[in-house]
Amino acid sequence: MKNVLYKAASWFAVAGGLLALLIAVVTIVNVTAFGLDKIARLFDANFPAIIGYEDFVSMIVSSAALMFFPYCQAHHGHVAVDVFIKMFPDWFARAVSVLSGILMTGLALFLGYMMVNGLIEVRGDNTLSAILGWPIWPFYVPGIISMFLWAAIAGSQIFEREADV
Repeated sequence: MKNVLYKAASWFAVAGGLLALLIAVVTIVNVTAFGLDKIARLFDANFPAIIGYEDFVSMIVSSAALMFFPYCQAHHGHVAVDVFIKMFPDWFARAVSVLSGILMTGLALFLGYMMVNGLIEVRGDNTLSAILGWPIWPFYVPGIISMFLWAAIAGSQIFEREADV
């Protein structure tokens, strides 16, 4: 089960990275268009930028950013205070690890739950992006999956021994 979760987290991180790359490419094209427009204005012409750029980027970022959370959890990439914890006995470090795992799992489940509520609300309201007119609710789906995958990984790590970490 652990391998399936970690493999899914890796694929989600790759997908998030591809979306981030797409954002970078679209941003480069848009900035280039602004530059070309400045030059074209010297000759009484114009060169349009990408219409709906802000809509596109904001919706893709909302999906891509959350797709890295499960991978970060799987590889213990979150903030830890190891220097402080090493001053205490092993049983205390394990208790802190279990408590933080429980709290992290609870946080991820709560965020996933709230995102499901948000999806239901924006879908019910038929909320569309301002410029492109795209429905917003599909962009919630990767984030919701990410939150529950994050919770599953954090929950499974509660039962790991320190040697497995």
